[in-house]
Amino acid sequence: MSDNGTTALSTNPMKAALARGEIQLGTWLNLARNPATLTLLKTAGLDYARLDMEHSSPSIETVADFAILARALNFPLVVRPPEGNREWITRLLDVGVWCLHVPQVDTPDIARQVAQAAHYAPQGMRGMAGIGSHNDFLGGAKLDELNQQVHVTIMLESAEAFSHLDEIVATPGIDAVTLGPSDLAQELGVFGTAREKETVDEHRLRLIDAARRHGKDVAMLVQNLDDAERWIAAGVKIVAYSSDVAILIAGYQAAARRLKAPARV
Repeated sequence: MSDNGTTALSTNPMKAALARGEIQLGTWLNLARNPATLTLLKTAGLDYARLDMEHSSPSIETVADFAILARALNFPLVVRPPEGNREWITRLLDVGVWCLHVPQVDTPDIARQVAQAAHYAPQGMRGMAGIGSHNDFLGGAKLDELNQQVHVTIMLESAEAFSHLDEIVATPGIDAVTLGPSDLAQELGVFGTAREKETVDEHRLRLIDAARRHGKDVAMLVQNLDDAERWIAAGVKIVAYSSDVAILIAGYQAAARRLKAPARV
């Protein structure tokens, strides 16, 4: 509710927190399909959840259910679409998703197309929807207010992307940048080799430097707490710690190894 008793447009807490310089800690959701998972993650102390549609199987209906609860909980849902095209960006934003995590942004032109599709005029040319989840069913929501709630992270996952690093990162309408460590390592020919970590880390540092030059935030996937602390110290503000799949399998494997081990006499 606003001060005058009318219903106000819900606002994206991630954008506000990042503007204050606060670290945002979340996790990937690859397996969970129950929107109540968001309540669990918020109770656990996380700041957001990132739902994967590129390498996982949630339907648009599932995403819509997650998005509605995310807005009600004031707990941002970030979604990675299968592709960063106008169709997917429009559909995800229109079902109420605040934050996008767009894969395979290899060129400045792709970055501009993503930014254009994610924002209404004058910042872009997002497709015009009527009253719906994206505006909390408020017919009077202004376009600039809606634009202010959208947060766009783009993924640089190729050697081509890094050859255009500064121009991509500088794109207006892009809020944050990250890289895809596995896809990048595969393309650079170091995946599964002794050089993989060093090579990917070099690209992480290049990305952080470019983001600092252009006033953008950096998102980073980490698999352990030591790496999280390292990259936070380096300037990363959006941390994706592990995933539902990784945490579940590690926990159950540890229990199984201990409880099914041969008894010691």
